[in-house]
Amino acid sequence: MYDRLRLLKIFHTAAHSNSFRDAAFQLGTSPQTISRTIKELEDKLGEVLFHRSTRRIQITQFGKQFLRESNELISELELLFEQPRASNRERLVGRVGIVAPHSVGRGHVLPLLEPLIKEAPECLIDLRLEDEVTDTVGAQIDIGIRVGALRDHRYVARRAADVPLMVVATPELIHSVGEPQRIVDLVDKPVSGRVDRNSGRIWPWRFDGFTHTPSRPRFVSDDPEAELQAVLNGWVFGQIAAFLVISYIRDGRLMPVLRQFEPPPLPLYVYRPQRGPVPARVRKVFDTLTERFADETRFPSVL
Repeated sequence: MYDRLRLLKIFHTAAHSNSFRDAAFQLGTSPQTISRTIKELEDKLGEVLFHRSTRRIQITQFGKQFLRESNELISELELLFEQPRASNRERLVGRVGIVAPHSVGRGHVLPLLEPLIKEAPECLIDLRLEDEVTDTVGAQIDIGIRVGALRDHRYVARRAADVPLMVVATPELIHSVGEPQRIVDLVDKPVSGRVDRNSGRIWPWRFDGFTHTPSRPRFVSDDPEAELQAVLNGWVFGQIAAFLVISYIRDGRLMPVLRQFEPPPLPLYVYRPQRGPVPARVRKVFDTLTERFADETRFPSVL
């Protein structure tokens, strides 16, 4: 039984990672160990769980089904070991410190938690907005949200959603300057640039297999919502997270372009420090955020 649980734990970590190397980092082992373990599990099941390449892994349809079927078992085991004596009637009293990126925190974390806040008025939600990974202990953070790779294996992390990146512009701007058909066409178009707050440099745009850094942006900002507003104003094309633009695409205010070059979606993780028993209020907020980010009706990511 222990061996099977170990296989499931490694499989779940790999399924929520971009590569066996990322999974190995989170588990404190080697990519070769992850690869051998996944092969062992595949041999036991008689099915392929991942398509492999030199750069990344992609879970198969069978792997997705097996992940869904085993999720409940893993969750129940974690709850069993975290709070074996916790009462179902335990009150959700006290502070829960949450850190999230600006773009996710303002528009999504609070709406997702609104029913819980009404249900548990004595639970204090302390939300801090930071785009970089925060020292969770020093900042007294119980739960973090991260878009992109989460490389610290000390955290308990759940990949709650996928975040596609989309190049978008208003129909009026596209009509005025033309629709780009190739990445190189962006050189002659008005584009935005997102500033890295640490380095002051422009973040490169990501595409499938390569990147493109705007060389002459018409608008720059270190804030994703300011960048979105510039795009909505019809000033520039921008590459923006899908959850920020899908509603505008659906109502016709924005149009996606260069979709054939879109990169693999970024993972959105809900994570918490792995340090002993978890209070009921923290576990409740963690589970609520994980479930609601995974709900396409609450956190849209697909057109």
